[in-house]
Amino acid sequence: MKRFYEDVSVESTNGGYRVLLDGRPIKTQMGRPQVVPSKTLAHALAAEWAEQGEEIDPRKFLFRDHADFAIDIVGENRAETIAKLLGFAETDTLCYRADPDEPLYRRQQEDWEPLLCRLEDEHGVSFQRISGVMHKPQPPETIATLKAHLDQLDDFSLAGMTALASLSASLAIALLAGDEAVNDPMLLWRDANLEEEWQADQWGREEEAEERRRKKGEEFSAAHTFMLLAKS
Repeated sequence: MKRFYEDVSVESTNGGYRVLLDGRPIKTQMGRPQVVPSKTLAHALAAEWAEQGEEIDPRKFLFRDHADFAIDIVGENRAETIAKLLGFAETDTLCYRADPDEPLYRRQQEDWEPLLCRLEDEHGVSFQRISGVMHKPQPPETIATLKAHLDQLDDFSLAGMTALASLSASLAIALLAGDEAVNDPMLLWRDANLEEEWQADQWGREEEAEERRRKKGEEFSAAHTFMLLAKS
């Protein structure tokens, strides 16, 4: 699609801020007003439009899709979004370990156990660790406590967290990344990819797989930044 606008601006509006293209407010992909909670996020969205060339490249919209998801999907059905997030807790990557006699298990213990323990302490929950791939449900009280926490989050935080959990296959990673005290979310992304990195170190690295991980890492970083911008 060719660029169809010249001027990009931001204005405050009832309920937040919005981007204007040649004075006309942007709508979401489902036709709703794209109103975001913070001026900082609105300016980040505006920058994505301003930096487009003569041809619009959708790949350069790092935050637009997250904003639309928050408005079109989360805002219309929070319960479904929260249920999806809790599903990642039931199959959380950090809870599924190799057999105890395998070297990978020791690495998982070293890298994953401190993360899970930290999350357990912060939320007063207990996760079940599982050796092997057979599914075992997490304690109902853990799921209930996590649900209560997610219920308190705003739509934009839930949108960012959904992206983080989907990319890492871990609600634990997403919750830890959502902590504003986290300085380098890419360390969490590294932990989420521990098994893939382990296999690559053992059997060699394949160019296409490395490129997929790199792109997903960029998406993870963008989702984390989106959450911070929405709160600032």
